[in-house]
Amino acid sequence: MVLAVRDVCEHDLDAVLAVNNAAGEGILPMSKAQLRHFFDTADYFRVAEADGTIAGFLVAMRENADHDSPNFLWFRERLPRFLYVDRIVIARNNRRHGLGRVFYSDVQSYAEVRVPQLTCEVFLEPRDDATLLFHGSFGFHEVGQQRMPGSDRPVSLLSKDLCSYDFVRERYLDQGGLPDLPWLGERPRAGSADTQRAVGNPHA
Repeated sequence: MVLAVRDVCEHDLDAVLAVNNAAGEGILPMSKAQLRHFFDTADYFRVAEADGTIAGFLVAMRENADHDSPNFLWFRERLPRFLYVDRIVIARNNRRHGLGRVFYSDVQSYAEVRVPQLTCEVFLEPRDDATLLFHGSFGFHEVGQQRMPGSDRPVSLLSKDLCSYDFVRERYLDQGGLPDLPWLGERPRAGSADTQRAVGNPHA
């Protein structure tokens, strides 16, 4: 299998939507309009392409994102700076091959040079021990619980401290910003440079 993790492209969106909406009850369904909003605004939106087919994706956003998820808003009320994983979805026929850990390693590499904490949530009903154990083994810990408005499903709100961030902040973010290197750049989004956060700006 030839695997590539890359920024999402517009031509991927139909496949991303199909993967999301076939994922099962652990993943909230998504409309085309919601997906387009993610495409236009998410700070991190990458897909895993396996042998030319979309095998999964992860969407994440910074604390100042235009996002109305009640779980995202829970974190924004309590944390000054973070990256929130809104959803990670692996296609059914690509599960149990380690793609989740590949995505989380990649999004952590993105986050740890920008923010001190990586956050997400896990549904508690129906109980999914595999997902809880996965997040625990990756260093997340529970910082709260709430019930999702509308569905009333309980969720566990998780956070992971990013130990590299203090070093990066002291050496780079407080001294003018991150180096101008391709792997540190932001993904292209609608509106181009006028709407994108400047690379390395600690106050963006």
